[in-house]
Amino acid sequence: MSNCSTCPSKDGCKNEGSCSIENNPYNKVKKIVAVMSGKGGVGKSTVSVLLARDLRKKGYSVGILDADITGPSIPRLLNISEKRAQGVGEGIEPVETKEGIKAMSLNFLIDEEDQPVIWRGPMITGAVKQFWTDVLWGELDYLIIDMPPGTGDVTLTVMQSIPISGVVMVSLPQDMVSMIVTKAVNMARKLEVKLLGVVENMSYIICPDCSKKIRIYPEGIINEFVSKTGLPLLAELPMCADITALTEGGEKIINDEIKDSIDTMTSIIIKSLS
Repeated sequence: MSNCSTCPSKDGCKNEGSCSIENNPYNKVKKIVAVMSGKGGVGKSTVSVLLARDLRKKGYSVGILDADITGPSIPRLLNISEKRAQGVGEGIEPVETKEGIKAMSLNFLIDEEDQPVIWRGPMITGAVKQFWTDVLWGELDYLIIDMPPGTGDVTLTVMQSIPISGVVMVSLPQDMVSMIVTKAVNMARKLEVKLLGVVENMSYIICPDCSKKIRIYPEGIINEFVSKTGLPLLAELPMCADITALTEGGEKIINDEIKDSIDTMTSIIIKSLS
């Protein structure tokens, strides 16, 4: 494996001579964005797919690495759950969606998607590393990593063995969730990984009759989180059928306000990494 010459972080690297990152010489990935939370069930996978699709629509070459080995959902969200990854001489070919997004998930390697992955930590972290080193991503402008919940082994492995360009945090408008997400923020800072901002998912619901925004939780939680962490707010996304329809094939037309929120999120990320 080649390290520095094919590393997305080579220009700003501070670890020359002591770096644990391995890179596949067949790949040329320019930017790597990890979508993280520290908490499960907040919509990391959904945000990962929304970001990947919007980047693709803007003309960038994009891939998604599903690092949630025990709870992979990227194949379903991309509507490619029936496809399988293929092994070739140099490594593993990722699965590609009809819009041209390359993806790798454990569910592409097993026969039944509902079968549990009963693995110990070293096997899980090893699989995630292989999704980076052994998959033939080719030339990509952006690789999105859908991170697992928590701040444990897999998250640490990703941050130490993959040259992440920046992290997007996903939170919900709840005090408890904000506290747990703050742990993930502090982890990224301790590991000196760049934080790009936070997405508040399930921020509100939209009345189907009058289109009024309805806040289920008290307002101001995200403002407190932003103030405490110093992260920019990238987007506030609602809980609505337009977004949840991603799990039913991803063909739903998202309304203009949500499109604008996603576009703003993507534009800020692009600018932050340029």
